[in-house]
Amino acid sequence: MLIKDIMVREVVTVSPFATIREAMRLMRQRQVKSLVVEKRDVHDAYGIITYTNILKTIVAEEGDIDLINVYDICSKPALTISRELEVKHAAKLMVNMNIRRLLVTATNELAGIITMNDIVSAILKMADAED
Repeated sequence: MLIKDIMVREVVTVSPFATIREAMRLMRQRQVKSLVVEKRDVHDAYGIITYTNILKTIVAEEGDIDLINVYDICSKPALTISRELEVKHAAKLMVNMNIRRLLVTATNELAGIITMNDIVSAILKMADAED
């Protein structure tokens, strides 16, 4: 099974210059737990912002969600994986790096996202099909 077979193609992105409040609002509206932070230019890398990034800023650093930009707290560069690789490579990378999601690229451009939940769901579907 390949990454492209189970990845989520509709990725919610956010401008690196959006405020944390705007990012949180977008996450709630689109019902997602992370956002891909867009590149600032063609030579830039994608980033990712998650609930964890936001909570660390708000709680630990007492950050003001209207004054801090997404770019300031996102994880960047986000780890990426080719959509043409086998899912087992994504799973191994996630386990080894202790991360829950990877950006999926095609010719160095964003093509989707894959999460641990996507992988586990695909494994369960395959197991159910075998029964």
